[in-house]
Amino acid sequence: MILKLRSVCLSLILILAASCSDRSHLTPPVAKVIPKDVSVHGVSRTDNYFWLRERDNPQVIAYLEAENKYTEAVMAHTQDLQQKLYNEMVARIKETDLEVPEKFGDYFYYKRTEQGQQYPIHCRKKGSLDAPEEIILDENQLAAGRKYFRVGVFKVSPNQELLAFSVDTTGGESYTVLVKNLPTGELLPDVIPKTEYSLEWANDNRTFFYSTFDHAKRPYKLFRHTLGTPVEQDVLIYHETDEMYFLGLGKSRSQAYLFLKLESASTTEVRYLDANKPAADFKIIHPRQHQMEYYVEHHGDKFYINTNDGALNFKVVAAPVANPAKKNWREVIPHRANVKIDEIQPFENYLVVYERENGLRKIRVTDLSASADPLRLPAQAGGRNQQTHYVTFDEPAYAIRISDNPEFKTEVLRFRYTSLVTPESVFDYNMSNRTRELKKQTEVLGGYDPAQYQSERIFAKAADGVLVPISLVYKKGMVKDGRNPLYLYAYGSYGASRDPDFKSTRLSLLDRGFIFAVAHIRGGGEMGRPWYDDGKLLKKKNTFTDFIACAEHLIAEKYTSPDRLAAMGGSAGGLLMGAVANLRPDLFKVIVAHVPFVDVINTMLDESIPLTVTEFEEWGNPKNKEYFDYMLSYSPYDNVEAKAYPNLLITAGLNDPRVQYWEPAKWTAKLRALKTDANRLLLKTNMGAGHGGASGRYDALKETAFEYAFVLDVLAISD
Repeated sequence: MILKLRSVCLSLILILAASCSDRSHLTPPVAKVIPKDVSVHGVSRTDNYFWLRERDNPQVIAYLEAENKYTEAVMAHTQDLQQKLYNEMVARIKETDLEVPEKFGDYFYYKRTEQGQQYPIHCRKKGSLDAPEEIILDENQLAAGRKYFRVGVFKVSPNQELLAFSVDTTGGESYTVLVKNLPTGELLPDVIPKTEYSLEWANDNRTFFYSTFDHAKRPYKLFRHTLGTPVEQDVLIYHETDEMYFLGLGKSRSQAYLFLKLESASTTEVRYLDANKPAADFKIIHPRQHQMEYYVEHHGDKFYINTNDGALNFKVVAAPVANPAKKNWREVIPHRANVKIDEIQPFENYLVVYERENGLRKIRVTDLSASADPLRLPAQAGGRNQQTHYVTFDEPAYAIRISDNPEFKTEVLRFRYTSLVTPESVFDYNMSNRTRELKKQTEVLGGYDPAQYQSERIFAKAADGVLVPISLVYKKGMVKDGRNPLYLYAYGSYGASRDPDFKSTRLSLLDRGFIFAVAHIRGGGEMGRPWYDDGKLLKKKNTFTDFIACAEHLIAEKYTSPDRLAAMGGSAGGLLMGAVANLRPDLFKVIVAHVPFVDVINTMLDESIPLTVTEFEEWGNPKNKEYFDYMLSYSPYDNVEAKAYPNLLITAGLNDPRVQYWEPAKWTAKLRALKTDANRLLLKTNMGAGHGGASGRYDALKETAFEYAFVLDVLAISD
C-alpha cells in the first residue's frame, strides 16, 4: 500500500510538470502531520514532522522525491535559462588545464583536468618538468559509473613509491583507504573501510596511521597499520572516549614527527611521535586544559607552538623537543590585541606566520638564521625587527590561501592570492630577496577584463554600535539608485573566515547587473578571536542581527532595495538564513538556504547525531535551561509563524552526515503549512550526495546554474 501511494504521488507531480505552464496551478506536496511531543524543561513543544527522520520509511523517500518533482515542475519554464547559465559557466573555465607543479623530494606533483571529464588526474614528473609524465591516480577511472565520488586523503610515502588514498562513493563521508604501488601501478591488498580523513606515513615506508569514527561519525580511534598485515591485526594506538573531542593526525613539515591532535571547539591536546620510530609511544606535550588551544610545528631542536594560553588572539612560543612541557615554553611572538595569529609554517631558515589584522590576512616572514633570537618582537618600531618583514598587497579586500609548501629546505614560499576581481593567482615568494613570481593565474575564458569590475569594502553599524565589514563587487558604472539586484552572502560560525575571493560563475550575476556582497558578521573569524566569541553560545543572535544590519545598510545607501535583495548561506550559514527569514522577512525578496542547520533544539538534544556533542561549545547544550531558552528563541524551525516569507530555495543531501536531510525537509514542511504568502518555496534534495552537493565539476556547475536561475526568475530579470 505504501509503495502504491508513493507511485501515485510521484505520477501526480509528473503530470503537473508536463501539463501546467501556469505555476499557480501546481500543487506542492503536503507532508502528513504526525504530532510528537518533544517537550523539555517544562516547555510544551510538538513536532508535527518528526517522522521525516525515518530514513528507511518509504513514505519519507516518497515525500522527498515528490518535493523534487514539484521543484522540477515549478522550475520547468527556466530550463533554457539554466542551460544558458551552465553554458556560460563552462565557457569561462579552461576545461583542459594544469595546476602549477609542486616539488616534493625528487618529484614534481600536480593535478590536471581534461575537457569533458568530471574529476582531476593526479600526475608527477621525476627530477625535472621536462621529464615524462607519470599518472599516479585518475579519479575519472575510479568514479566511472558512480553518481558520487570524492577522494579524501592523498598521501605519498616518504620514498615516493607508495600512495595511500581514500575514497567516498556516497557523500556520507565514510572513506575506504587503498594503497597503490606507484612504480607498478598495482593496488596492494591492504584495504581499510570506514575510515575518517586522517592518515600519515611513518618514515619506514611500510607503516601508516589512520583514524576511524564512532556511531556519531566522530573520529575517535587511531590505528597503526603495517603493509601486508590483515586489517584486523592493526594496533589501536589511541581511543578518545570524551565525546566532546575529535581526533586528528598530522605530520610536521620537517617530516620528523607525527602529531596526534585531540580537539574540542575550545580545547586541544597534542601528542607527538618520532616518525622514524613508528612502534614507539606518542608523548604528550601539554594535557588538555579547558579553553586552551595550541597547535604545534617542528623546527630543529624546538617545537614552535601557536597558542591562546593567556592570549585571546594567540601568541607563538618555543619549546625544546627534549622536554616540551608547558613549563618550558618561551614566548617568541607575543599576543597583540589587534592581530590574530592564524597559522605558522616553519622552513629550514624561515618562520612564516599567517596573521589577520582589520579583517585581512597578512603574511609575516622571519629569517631564523639571522640571529640567535630573531623572533621576539621589540617593544618599539611597530613590533618589527630587521629580520622580520611582511608580504604586502594592494587591493582593499582580498583572500590569501595557504599552500602546502611540502619542501622544508627552500627559500621559496608558495601562496595563493585572490580577490573579488582577481582570479586565483599562484605566487612563489623568495623569502631571501623578497621578490615574488606569478606562476599562474587561473584563466577566465571569454574575454574577462578585471578592469571592468569594481570592488570595495564598506562597514555597517550593528545594533550595538559595532562596525561590520562588507566586501562588495560589481560592474563599473553601477549607480546607487536602490534598483540594483544584490546577492548578499554570509556564514558567521565556528570562527571561520569568509574572505572575499573570485568565482568565475559569479560573472553570470555581475554581468546581469548584480552586486555581490559578503557580510563578515560576528561568529566568523575575520576580525580576530573576539569577533568569533561575540557570535557564539549566548551571543549567537549577534550573527543574525549583524546580517540584518548589513542588509539595512546596503538598502539605506541605495545599493539595492528589499524587492531586489537576495540572501544566501549554507550549513551554519543556512541557520543564519532561517533566522533572518523569521526575524526580518520583509528585507529580502529571495533567500537560498543550502543544507541548512535549522532544527537546532531537536538536533542538539540528540547526541546520536554526528557533531551534536562536539558542538555544545559552539551553540550550547540545551539540557541546560539557560541555553535551551536562548536557542529556542532563535531556532528557525521552532520559530516558523503564520506570516509572509520571502521566496525560498532550500537544498538538502540525503547522505549528509553534518546536517541531516530531515532538517531542511522538516523546515520546508512546516513553512508550507504556516506561511501566508504565495511566494515560491522549493526543496531540492540530492538523493545521491552529502553535505557538499554534487562531486563532479560539471554537475556542481549545473547546481549553481539552477540556483542562479531561481534567483533571476524570482527577481524577474530577463536574460
